[in-house]
Amino acid sequence: MPIFRLHAYVILASHLHFIASGSQHSKRIQQFKSFTARQILDLLEQRQATTLLNYFAYYKRKHKTESHYQFWQEGSHPEEMNNDTMLMQRLAYIHNNPVKRGYVDLPEHWRYSSARAYAGQDSLLPMVLLN
Repeated sequence: MPIFRLHAYVILASHLHFIASGSQHSKRIQQFKSFTARQILDLLEQRQATTLLNYFAYYKRKHKTESHYQFWQEGSHPEEMNNDTMLMQRLAYIHNNPVKRGYVDLPEHWRYSSARAYAGQDSLLPMVLLN
């Protein structure tokens, strides 16, 4: 079974960033999007969150006849990390996203970020830290 290792992440209200390594990136991202969308939509249906569900139904692509909702935006924007400098720049960029947006003063204060793990604190998700 191919391995997909999560090294860093930040989850914000409208998007997320992550750094991962492994094989079959496109397939793994598609699986992640499918699984998370299904989990969130099921929860919204259970809680009868009709306003959100109507929003996701409105933005569903017309050609997607097998689904009722569009949770994730189509596509993704993967970048290959060519060297350690680039990798560390991207790590700093994603961890500083909540600071840049004014949500927190320090990256490790954002609960939904691997910056906490890199600061030696508990993180919500298990990951393989970069050196």
